[in-house]
Amino acid sequence: KKEVMFENYCTTMNVEVATMIDMVETGILPACAQDMAKFTALPKVAGNRQTVYEGIKTECDKLKELFDKKPHDLEKEAVYLCDTVKPQMATVRELVDKAEGLMQRGLYPYPTYEDMIYSHHS
Repeated sequence: KKEVMFENYCTTMNVEVATMIDMVETGILPACAQDMAKFTALPKVAGNRQTVYEGIKTECDKLKELFDKKPHDLEKEAVYLCDTVKPQMATVRELVDKAEGLMQRGLYPYPTYEDMIYSHHS
């Protein structure tokens, strides 16, 4: 039973990590680049966008490195995913949430929480 739980957790986490990396690389980072391009004439108006956007890239790369180093023993993998990879996912998520608040509404590539919660009202 314990092995089944570890396997279920590892499978779920593997899917979530791969999905997060894919969403960041194919949606978030291109949107960040588009948003930054709007500030080339007045870079001081961009605020902390560059720091946040570059932080997403740096922390996502770190997530990929950590994910690639996961052990191949099921129990050790589960512990590693929980204690090492999951906190890194939270770091990436925090920066992506900041980016969502910075970029122009139409550029953000995924539905926001607000969109999902209130979309049935329109």
